[in-house]
Amino acid sequence: MATAPYNYSYIFKYIIIVMADCPHTIGVEFGTRIIEVSGQKIKLQIWDTAGQERFRAVTRSYYRGAAGALMVYDITRRSTYNHLSSWLTDARNLTNPNTVIILIGNKADLEAQRDVTYEEAKQFAEENGLLFLEASAKTGENVEDAFLEAAKKIYQNIQDGSLDLNAAESGVQHKPSAPQGGRLTSEPQPQREGCGC
Repeated sequence: MATAPYNYSYIFKYIIIVMADCPHTIGVEFGTRIIEVSGQKIKLQIWDTAGQERFRAVTRSYYRGAAGALMVYDITRRSTYNHLSSWLTDARNLTNPNTVIILIGNKADLEAQRDVTYEEAKQFAEENGLLFLEASAKTGENVEDAFLEAAKKIYQNIQDGSLDLNAAESGVQHKPSAPQGGRLTSEPQPQREGCGC
């Protein structure tokens, strides 16, 4: 048996709350990615919840058990920024107290069309205990950093003991390393009668 399914030490569940009109049909998209933090490979389970009002009831269920939340607004559209307080309240009420929340101002490549200042958003983040950065999904600037910064903070919370890995709502799963030889157990598993597995 190969060790490929266990090529990471942790799984972190992330939710992305985007304050924008997106072409989502059901309100949620899912993806995974493996990153490295402090020499540990971490698999991110990323749930993109769209952040649209019409999907709000559906997407709230995805907040539970999130280790990290990325709240994304459009720096060129003040209306997306104005909804942050409401979505932050949802995120805080529906996630565990140790969920790491990072505020991301998207479209940093459109400086000439800016409608929300960096300083204003940074102050909002500081007042609410959020990590903060601006990024551009178009150019890729700081996109990777958003995921990495949140993961570093989650990993730090694991290391300092403020995140209980045994709590189901932590949003973190610790994956065991496969023992030598690639087997998950050292004893052979009995074959059930009539089962070809």
